[in-house]
Amino acid sequence: MGGSVFGKNITVSTWGESHGAALGAVVDGVPAGIELCEEDIQKLLDRRKPGTSSVTTPRKEDDKVKILSGVFEGKTTGTPISMMVENTSQKSGDYSEIASYYRPGHADYGFDSKYGFRDYRGGGRSSGRETIGRVCAGAICKKLLSQMGIEVFAYTRAIGDIEMDPSKFDKEQILKSVTAMPDKDADEKTVEFINECRSKGDSVGGVIECVIRKMPAGVGEPVFDKFDASLAKAVMSIGAIKAVEIGDGCLVSKMLGSENNDEFGMDGQNVIKKTNHSGGILGGITDGSDIVLRAYVKPTPSISSKQQTVNKSGEEIEISIGGRHDPVVVPRAVVVVESMCAITALDLLMSNMHSKADSIINFYRNVTL
Repeated sequence: MGGSVFGKNITVSTWGESHGAALGAVVDGVPAGIELCEEDIQKLLDRRKPGTSSVTTPRKEDDKVKILSGVFEGKTTGTPISMMVENTSQKSGDYSEIASYYRPGHADYGFDSKYGFRDYRGGGRSSGRETIGRVCAGAICKKLLSQMGIEVFAYTRAIGDIEMDPSKFDKEQILKSVTAMPDKDADEKTVEFINECRSKGDSVGGVIECVIRKMPAGVGEPVFDKFDASLAKAVMSIGAIKAVEIGDGCLVSKMLGSENNDEFGMDGQNVIKKTNHSGGILGGITDGSDIVLRAYVKPTPSISSKQQTVNKSGEEIEISIGGRHDPVVVPRAVVVVESMCAITALDLLMSNMHSKADSIINFYRNVTL
């Protein structure tokens, strides 16, 4: 199976299945000398692990990470960093029935068509647990970005038709709320709505917004490796994401040029934009404003409501999916979106270091080889 490696300068390889022995990631290209311990990674993993609230799957996993290589005496060595999280609460028997049919909204049919085989225990590689490796890698990238003064944070903007009120934005509420919403009132309404969906055997989707602050202007390549194109690929590679937009996104199709264009001005010696319809990216290159991305998440496909499908014999059947599933994946996916944006930002920053001849000359002029 190809396609399990992401990035150019920072490469992330994820491995493992939902009901296998373990999952993890190998991250290569991380510079030597970064202080790193398992707790740095665990903080992010705890935000995506199951069984932490009333709106997540009851599957209980500690999701404790182990660093297997690439760190010595508390610092990165510049060699590949391998990390592992063991599965401890698999109930593969919950999935034995689905081996004979294709679940609506899942990758079952696609896997069978491609490989002639599929791991039906929780979806195998297409399971949301694959994102454990992404979060492990994202934690490392976020730590290095923070040392550059760059901040990456994501939150739930909406679940169903309940949307946070920007005027009530409280960043601290993101980690306090059940839904990862930065609006306490919207969070409370959303929890009621999610529980109502669950009681009906249904699920719901939502919108995640991610902001990258203090990213310098001039990062990103002008053609295929545009900053926004790279972000879109990174975030769209998350299983539950069905659409991505930057800045005003789809709204730009209804705007006039005079409305959409961000005018430039001066703040002392610095060039600034007076608005940020572009979401911090113009021509695929950062413009110094906040980078704003929104990811649209589909409803959890595993629901107990009756649905129509077909089995491997080609017979039309009616099913109701049992097992332990999230009525909404949005709150746990927030940190995954955050991680993929952090990996992308660091990767493109490293590419940018050799965009100008002066950067290379000035660096090596002051280095004794």
